[in-house]
Amino acid sequence: MDSGLYVVATPIGNLADLSLRAIEVLKAVDLIAAEDTRHSQRLLQHYGVDTTVMAYHDHSDERALVKITECLANGGSVALVSDAGTPLISDPGYRLVRYVQDAGFTVRPVPGACAAIAALSVSGLATDRFLFEGFLPASAGTRANRLAELSSATATLIFYEAPHRVLESLRAMADTLGGEREAVLAREVTKTFETIKRGNLAALVEFVQGDSNQQKGEIVLVVAGSRATVQEISTEVSTLRQRLALELPAKRAAAVVADCTGLRKKMLYEHLVALKDA
Repeated sequence: MDSGLYVVATPIGNLADLSLRAIEVLKAVDLIAAEDTRHSQRLLQHYGVDTTVMAYHDHSDERALVKITECLANGGSVALVSDAGTPLISDPGYRLVRYVQDAGFTVRPVPGACAAIAALSVSGLATDRFLFEGFLPASAGTRANRLAELSSATATLIFYEAPHRVLESLRAMADTLGGEREAVLAREVTKTFETIKRGNLAALVEFVQGDSNQQKGEIVLVVAGSRATVQEISTEVSTLRQRLALELPAKRAAAVVADCTGLRKKMLYEHLVALKDA
């Protein structure tokens, strides 16, 4: 086993989603740093992993970092796991990764399940560009302000949400983004009571409000981006788009403008092709 820190993705529900490589790594490393040791033990026992486990979470002090780096300094290997899914995604583990890298040690990813990506993949919404926002603010006013900032974003939006706040968050989204904005509720993904429900925000509010079971478990909300049109682009951006098209292939010109404006590359490309044909 090569020395280094291994960032290991674990299942988000179904234990069978742990990869063969992840099992091998968890058995081979000298130490496993887990967000919640009691929670992780169920998974480790299921696969017969008897590696030493220590706690590493948002409230861990310098001693935890020192213990991990000492293991690495002695030529050992450490696996970092969160309670579920890919560590560091809406998770504080980046502090450990930076600490280990700055100390000169190698960090390797062991990819696997991620609730945000799993929900996006079955949402039926655009996947060419997306923005992961994690959890919205708990305060109603701050949440509304954040949604207002995101209202014009054309990328698909992905949120995690606590079950006790999902209904009020959906209501806030409907109020700020518009009840007709398309969205998906992905609840308990890969688990027994998995729910994947697509509709506009107004319909999802009614759905969750009418079924208390939808206010339980792990929840991901995927929301369609703003449908900006070419007509909504400013004169300056329109000029830039057409000027770039003279210097670059339409596909590349569209990609550059999309990066600068947040508009969908496909829409820009189709418009440039139409202009060329005309």
